[in-house]
Amino acid sequence: MARRTGRRPGNPATRDAILDAARAAFAQRGFDGTTIRAIAAEAGVDPALVHHYFGNKDQLFLAAMQAPIDPRELLPKVLAGDRDGLGERLVRMFVAVWDSPAGTAGVALLRSAVSNEWTARLLREFLTTQVLRRVLDHLEVDPAEVPLRGSLVASQLIGLALMRHVVRLEPVASAAPETLVAMVGPTIQRYLTGELPG
Repeated sequence: MARRTGRRPGNPATRDAILDAARAAFAQRGFDGTTIRAIAAEAGVDPALVHHYFGNKDQLFLAAMQAPIDPRELLPKVLAGDRDGLGERLVRMFVAVWDSPAGTAGVALLRSAVSNEWTARLLREFLTTQVLRRVLDHLEVDPAEVPLRGSLVASQLIGLALMRHVVRLEPVASAAPETLVAMVGPTIQRYLTGELPG
């Protein structure tokens, strides 16, 4: 009898225990305050098993969030090009993701975040650590300004997703993506690179 090759299938209960521990840890302590070792301890497994199932902390976080996309795959295209077009490229990517089949999971997460503090914390961590930090680090803005700039960008983008896909406010709900890019992009650009008051 021939031996099977490749990775042995894992135990679904172990994988689920790791995900449950990760969701609780990320919601309670945030992305930066959570370690693989702490998640493993909470799940009652060896840290090597967490790496076996999920790779690194970023990948574990995306799995815990049930994120339909990996920002690390999309952001290089957004960050390529001149600094002055970053706002438009970010809005273009954001709208493309939310308007795609992958956006359905985002809409469900957004609906849940509005009424559930635990989900809101996870969404906040996702936006902050996986998207906004990467964009703002690329710009090399004053570190003291990063929280304000990031939260302004998030308010605009999440507001756009909420009006387009949850509230379905017209004409935003049915606007062509490039219309939204042209209208919202300059505001995002100002939040990213413009002068902040006082």
